[in-house]
Amino acid sequence: MAHGILVVLENRGGVLKHASLAALGEAARLAPAVGGGVTALLLGPGAEALAEDAGPRGADRVLTMQGIERWSTEAAANAVVAALRSVDAAFVFVSATTQGRDLAPAVAARLDAAYLADCTQLSAHAGTLHAQRPVYAGKAMLSTRPMAEPAVFSLRPGAFDAWSGPATAGTVSALHHTPAATDFSAVVTAIAAASSGAKDVAEADIVVSGGRGLGSAEGFKALEDLAAVLGAAVGASRAVVDLGWRPHSEQVGQTGKVVAPKLYIACGISGAIQHLAGMTTSKVIVAINKDAEAPIFKVADYGIVGDVAEVLPALTAALRQALAQR
Repeated sequence: MAHGILVVLENRGGVLKHASLAALGEAARLAPAVGGGVTALLLGPGAEALAEDAGPRGADRVLTMQGIERWSTEAAANAVVAALRSVDAAFVFVSATTQGRDLAPAVAARLDAAYLADCTQLSAHAGTLHAQRPVYAGKAMLSTRPMAEPAVFSLRPGAFDAWSGPATAGTVSALHHTPAATDFSAVVTAIAAASSGAKDVAEADIVVSGGRGLGSAEGFKALEDLAAVLGAAVGASRAVVDLGWRPHSEQVGQTGKVVAPKLYIACGISGAIQHLAGMTTSKVIVAINKDAEAPIFKVADYGIVGDVAEVLPALTAALRQALAQR
């Protein structure tokens, strides 16, 4: 019978993504109840250089695999399946980033396994895992578990924390796997970089998002000022992105990025169901809108009814003063 958890780690620019480290941390917390330990998997160029960082983050064992010089979902999925069979793990964890949401179902399909997507909470019972995940665009939470093993889970970024327990040096080893030429029928040739210094909304602890209520692309200057004071990432609604006011990399929602930061501030966003699906699992939600009946207030922990053009500068000034006194 298979045991343990295999965690696929994602890196960008030679740095392990925080969402992957959070998935690894959750695996380490669940491992004692599941049994079998935690194996971290690193694919492609730079895997060896990052392997030493994975052990202290909760991995008992770190596997590196070469042969994927350019990202291909097919090649990566087949590599993950080979790694799973090598370690005989019962569960696969993948962070639900843009890349992870593409990879995880491909792995599950190859294994003919259950796929539990976008999990926001995990627990262990009787040697298996139970998950909570949003359904119906975030209107309800579903409690579920796989009926067979192996099973694949994708973990929502921001919903879990990185490992904070004792740091132990996991053993590092290379696993030989030769991708087939047909695995590279489609490859990623380039990833467009965000604007210099911009934080990824999917990785940030604080996200300040704007909608059409800001009035124009220039209206985002006030939102950017607030984000700078809080050290936050800037997000946007789909309507704003469609208008060309902000880049798609900042879009939060069902067709953008799903976020779960500690603090989410929605400015001039009415709260269409597609947007709510991408942010309702945030720890604390603050909404600013001049329409007191806006749907966003139904999910907000705190609400300010007012014109964002007036509220944002006042809020930014007050926060700047308060933080300066700390």
